[in-house]
Parts: sequence; structure tokens; C-alpha cells
Amino acid sequence: MTGKPKVQPRGYHHGDLRNALIIAAAELIEESGSLDFAMIDAARRAGVSSAAPYRHFRDKAALLDAVLEFAFFALSQEMDAVTRNQERGSIEAIVALGQAYIRFVTGHPQFYDLMWGDRDKRFVDDVENELRSSGFYLLVATVEAWCQRSGRDGEDALTLSIKLWAMAHGLSGIAMHGHVERFLPQADVYSLLESSTQTFLEGVRRGA
Repeated sequence: MTGKPKVQPRGYHHGDLRNALIIAAAELIEESGSLDFAMIDAARRAGVSSAAPYRHFRDKAALLDAVLEFAFFALSQEMDAVTRNQERGSIEAIVALGQAYIRFVTGHPQFYDLMWGDRDKRFVDDVENELRSSGFYLLVATVEAWCQRSGRDGEDALTLSIKLWAMAHGLSGIAMHGHVERFLPQADVYSLLESSTQTFLEGVRRGA
């Protein structure tokens, strides 16, 4: 994942071990495309004893929970970065967020099931924290600013954001599995998102 901290294989200070194990587990998932690894595999990757992970994680589920938080943090960082050069409340800012979302999902398909799979497989207890860390609330804030700029203060920004999120998520899923090229060989998923977002928001602006 982008922004992944550098991990030294041995000689950790005790406070670094937790992060080193998270990175090790993330690397194992990224390389194998599967969550099917053992705690000892993460320990070996991090260069520590098989007992060391249990100083910070009671079991593999707890380690995966930490990897999940790390993945959502990486996503939120990418989404935050793309808005810094965009005008607040502009359609361009909304499009940039959606494109960053697609870029992250398609760039890290190995984490798709962990981040967006069934709840009992994701080890997440705090939905509010998940939405904040996933960048969703950044999208809501950007949509709220767009509503104000467009004279649509009465619109429900949360509802609009969910629809826009669904659009980006749907395009991410079909792009990740190569279905965009299958049905529209010349299509670009980022251009599709941009045109769909513009059409949708223009309809909202007109009160359609």
C-alpha cells in the first residue's frame, strides 16, 4: 500500500513491534491475495519469535482487525491528498475523491474482502470509526460544500454521498474484475466516473 512505513526485520524497540507485525501481515495478504496465513508467518516476516505477536494481538482476528484499520487509514490518506489541490465544494473535488477511491480499490484487490466483505469476516465493531477512516465523511463534507455552492442547501448531503459512493464502489468492483474492458473495450473507468458524477449532480442541481 502507498504510504507503507519501512519495516526493519530485526532489532525492534518494543513499541515498534505492533506496527511491524501489521505491515508483515499486510504484505502477506498482498503477496498471496488471501487472508489464509498463520500468526507464525507474520512473525517470520517481521523477523521475530513465534510468541512475539501475542504481546500485542490475542489472535489472528485481532491482527486482521489492525490490518483493516491500516488499510482504511491508507485509503483515507489518499482521498484526503487529492482534495488539497481542488476547490472546495467543486464537482472536480467530488470526482477526484471518487477516482481516488477507484484507484485504491483496484490497486489493492487483495484487501477487498477484508475491507468490504461480510461483517463477520471483517472484524470491525465500530461502524462510525470505519466510515470516518474510509474517507466517507470527507466525501460528505465535500458534497455539503457543493450543495451550498449550487444553491441546493435543502438537499440531504448524506444521501447524495451514499449514491456517489455506490457509483464509485460499483465501478471499482467491475473494473477490478476486468468487466469494464469486456463490455466497453475503449472505456476508461475514471472517465466513466467523471461523466456519471457530472450527469448525476447536474440533475440534482436542476432539481430533477
